[in-house]
Amino acid sequence: MSEDIFKNDIEFRSAEEIERFQETKLQEAMAYLAAHSPYYQQMFREQGIDPSSVLTLSDLQRLPMTEKADLQRRNEDFLCVPKEKIVDYITTSGTLGEPVTFACTEKDLQRLAYNEKKSFACAGLRPGNILQLMTTLDKRFMAGLAYFLGIRELGASIIRVGNGIPELQWDTIERLKPDTIMCVPSFILKLVAWAEAHGIDHHKCSVKRIIGIGEGLRNQDFSLNLLGRKIHEKWPEVQLFATYSSTEMGATFSECPHGVGGHVHPELIIVEIIGEDNRPVADGEVGEVVVTTLGVEGMPLLRFRTGDVCAKVTAPCPCGRNSYRLTPLVGRKNNMIKLKGTTLYPPAINDVLDNLDEVLLYCIVAGTTDAGTDDVTVRLALSGMEGFSEEDKARAVKALKDRFRAKLRVAPNIELVPAAELQPVVFPAKSRKPVKFIDLRNK
Repeated sequence: MSEDIFKNDIEFRSAEEIERFQETKLQEAMAYLAAHSPYYQQMFREQGIDPSSVLTLSDLQRLPMTEKADLQRRNEDFLCVPKEKIVDYITTSGTLGEPVTFACTEKDLQRLAYNEKKSFACAGLRPGNILQLMTTLDKRFMAGLAYFLGIRELGASIIRVGNGIPELQWDTIERLKPDTIMCVPSFILKLVAWAEAHGIDHHKCSVKRIIGIGEGLRNQDFSLNLLGRKIHEKWPEVQLFATYSSTEMGATFSECPHGVGGHVHPELIIVEIIGEDNRPVADGEVGEVVVTTLGVEGMPLLRFRTGDVCAKVTAPCPCGRNSYRLTPLVGRKNNMIKLKGTTLYPPAINDVLDNLDEVLLYCIVAGTTDAGTDDVTVRLALSGMEGFSEEDKARAVKALKDRFRAKLRVAPNIELVPAAELQPVVFPAKSRKPVKFIDLRNK
């Protein structure tokens, strides 16, 4: 891929050209839904909506939004093709409730490959690079499959190691010398710890780039957050890239080397940032991410509420792209906590705990007090806790609460729990991701 060809991409054109381009794609998407989607055909009829009247991005505001519950209750009504055209079934991770099944056609898998090709290229990968993939391709997981297809489409090389097992990861790094690794960022600290414990000088290995998935690396001002800073301190030679994606979007927002937000691919998705009044917020203001997918054949979505909260950045990026970008996620709208008058999202609590070496495992549990206010308890296991006296435990709890107050101004309840008791809670057998937040409010 030459840079000349790369810069013919729509992302490098003017903001006005990108908007006109997206409006053409939106009109095509509306016509497709009107012709093929049982769910949206019914919605258009019941709401008295003429799909052909939706011509501009601002026209989207006249349309109802699609909720996660709609996908859960009427999953098959979103399918736009005969079942014999489906080549792959994918399931969401169920972060905001029950998992949802997505059916992909061959065209959808090609679109996934194209999406990840562009995202990897945005992060600087080219033919000749070698990426070690530390995530699974099985269990109906879209992301691992998408990464594999994207690297192939880009013309780079991929090593499919899977998640976990630091010993195997380092054996592969030393044998095959990848320049890029892709994994959940908190796993990097485990990789470094294993290397240090086994005499491996990770500073001199082949890895020069880390692409993080599933966890944030930056604050809203794009500075590294606590986890990002800790990785940088331990492994300063590597460049960190954060990504944001979801199964429903079928798209990835990847940082470029300037690290100032995840770039949208205008031919794949339209993004709105919606406030509490369900109206668009001003650029730079935080709101809920609402997406309309473009070019999806199997199960396209119109104004889907992701539940994710962040902001849109429209200023041109130093890399030359003029497509808008998204800031790091603040959290999920449904998970917002009002603790002692302070608004929090679970990632802020994660940020504190993920950077304490003595914390082995933890789970944040949100509940409701008798007065109807939010209550938060962090259940956690500490290293060496088995030999703690009651005084030791009290000192540990106080130190943790002091750390929370220093970072967040408020402190949750702290409950020390044996690691063996917490392990099946954080890593349930059927979950692809660690369960670090349990919401018991309104239940």
